Amino acid sequence: MAFIAEQAGGKASDGHTRILDLKPEELHQRVPFICGSKNMVEKAEQFIQRIP
Repeated sequence: MAFIAEQAGGKASDGHTRILDLKPEELHQRVPFICGSKNMVEKAEQFIQRIP
């Protein structure tokens, strides 16, 4: 899903890191997933990074 979004000009993130840059550490590892237009994902990342 992240690959398709990025190929279409969007972005996919976990709030801090690009999804495609994450290296799985377990078989069924779960991470937050934000996917959409670049502007909306960047806005969501800003909100997440403000949370203490």
